[in-house]
Amino acid sequence: MLPSYLTMAAILFCIGLYGALTKRNAVIVLISVELMLNAVNLNLVAFSKYGVVPSLTGQIFSLFTISVAAAEVAVGIAILIALFRARGTINVDEYDEMRR
Repeated sequence: MLPSYLTMAAILFCIGLYGALTKRNAVIVLISVELMLNAVNLNLVAFSKYGVVPSLTGQIFSLFTISVAAAEVAVGIAILIALFRARGTINVDEYDEMRR
């Protein structure tokens, strides 16, 4: 049962990594980072349940990771809205310099 969870998490992480490295839209990059964090959460829960010593430690870390990810998305969207208002685009290639 554990290898199927690990395979699914690896697929999710690879899809998220591909999206974060190749896409130009900043919203898609944030979604890809969230997908990678969800893959990590899946690994934490799977090892918590099927590990050598099953305990709730992985699930507690997973809840902590979910709360940090929610805060990261809120800050990231706020920054993207401010950048969109300033420059008029959400293309990541346009944000290579701090000030025009």
